[in-house]
Amino acid sequence: MIRLTSCRPALGAVAAALLTLAPAASAGATDALTALRQRPPQDEVIYFLLPDRFANGDPSNDLGGYPADRLKSGFDPSDTDFYHGGDLAGVTQRLDYIQGLGATAVWLAPIFKNKPVQSHGRYTGAAHHGYWITDFTAVDPHFGDEAAMRALVDGAHARGMKVYLDIVANHTADVIKYRECPDSPCEYRSRADYPYTRRGGVDGPPINDGFDGRDFSRLTRPDYAYTPYVPAGEENAKVPAWLNDPIHYHNRGESTFAGESGLDGDFAGLDDLFTEDPVVIQGMIDVFGGWIDRYGIDGFRIDTARHVSPVFWRAFIPAMLERAEAKGIPNFHIFGEVYDPDPAVTARFTRVDDYPAVLDFPFQKQATDFAAGKTGGDALAKLFDADALYADGEGTAAILPTFLGNHDMGRIGFFVKQANPDADDAELLARIRLAHALMMFSRGVPTLYYGDEQGFAGAGGYGNSRQDMWDSRTPVYRDTPPIGGRQPAYSADAPLYQAIAGMARLRAAEPALRRGRQVIRAYGDAPGLFAMSRMGEDGSEILVVFNSSTAPVSAQVEVEATSLTWQALQGDCAPESSAPASVSVRVPPLDYLVCKSVP
Repeated sequence: MIRLTSCRPALGAVAAALLTLAPAASAGATDALTALRQRPPQDEVIYFLLPDRFANGDPSNDLGGYPADRLKSGFDPSDTDFYHGGDLAGVTQRLDYIQGLGATAVWLAPIFKNKPVQSHGRYTGAAHHGYWITDFTAVDPHFGDEAAMRALVDGAHARGMKVYLDIVANHTADVIKYRECPDSPCEYRSRADYPYTRRGGVDGPPINDGFDGRDFSRLTRPDYAYTPYVPAGEENAKVPAWLNDPIHYHNRGESTFAGESGLDGDFAGLDDLFTEDPVVIQGMIDVFGGWIDRYGIDGFRIDTARHVSPVFWRAFIPAMLERAEAKGIPNFHIFGEVYDPDPAVTARFTRVDDYPAVLDFPFQKQATDFAAGKTGGDALAKLFDADALYADGEGTAAILPTFLGNHDMGRIGFFVKQANPDADDAELLARIRLAHALMMFSRGVPTLYYGDEQGFAGAGGYGNSRQDMWDSRTPVYRDTPPIGGRQPAYSADAPLYQAIAGMARLRAAEPALRRGRQVIRAYGDAPGLFAMSRMGEDGSEILVVFNSSTAPVSAQVEVEATSLTWQALQGDCAPESSAPASVSVRVPPLDYLVCKSVP
């Protein structure tokens, strides 16, 4: 039997450290806002949630103002792909729950107004996730209104918590249709065959005399590849108004996600914006800059970042940082979604597209495999060695949001169960706890996926990983027991909630665990030992040692020669080094140690 221990920091200063990172509402909204805006991104613990699945604070908006027909309102709480009723009021009501877990920033899946229901091929679903936007300037009525958004941001800021918005610049909802293939998705047509300087192919007539692809003001035909049209009744479906003109879209058919189609193709039928167009660039700067101006948003996660032209990002990102700076937000955190486990790929976007940071998909892959017992620590060491590939090396790696699962790929609980089908509940809990410890104490910005703290695992990715936090009416959610046992909704007593909250307290108390330089100390090529140090500015060293095997591990681990005496922050640490630059460690199965050198 594996014992799931809690992380209980030994220092009495933990409470004070938490107040420094996230002042309570009683400290005053102004003081809390001033303090939170001084925090660098690496000081945060992010909590990512889908408003539709997190909490239903206002049942009156469940239909979003649409008729009570699931294919019009999109509301069907028994279907994984439809709206379930969660909203911004619910998030506001549960801010104490989020903060109690140790999170200091809330990342909301898109809250902008969406097309409620769409069909693509044989699929029909609703926009519960928020990525089918029609109005980029308004809150989706399923989630509330401007007042609800204001209450959420103000409530978070009063608690010293940041608010990050998930934004989309690659596409809008699927409104534009093509006459050549009205009943099924159009195949992608390449630029080599259908250049946008000519109509109907390389031998076709010029779109406009003198148009060479650079002066977009002269582009007067959007039908060089297909003949796009806007169905009757949807001519003004999008806001701002410029989004209603097909001239501002690529109109090339379905993306194959290879080569140029990755930039120019329609993502699952969604209208792909012509992001090279100056009208699109300035339009999106105005749209999302407006959210910073109105609400004082603290950061953006950018969806489908790899499917947008670098030309767009080189203009958009500096403009957002300038807008935030003008609003008094010096640490505005921007990170893009580059869905790839190869750090050479993700790092490219910090060099070529000028992204300050990207979601750390490579970390997700290696941390999950290590904790699940699929790989040794050598894969983690190789991952961290690749930090040098990022634009500012270790500086950029320090602000990469690290995570263990998400709303597209699935949850850490699912991955651990999949890799260990014969494991009992105690082993699964221990492995998931180990994965969270690796994320909380290594470089980067820990990003928790809502519900993981309640032991949600699910049956896979996408809809199966978007559980309701409340008592669900969806069969696959209702009938799948959480790892660690079923608890009341929003339970602060759930084993993983308790474990993660303890890790967050320790991270808050120790600056080196948030900002310290990371040094890899020991690893092997099989499940077992992985050790690293986080170096404090005061010369202290925090040694974190993980054991991903089901047997105890004992070893001598290299440390700084000046680190001679040790204090246990988690687990049983040797009080003294065995010799200069070497300390003895013994780690129980599927457990970890956190040891701090004492001057």
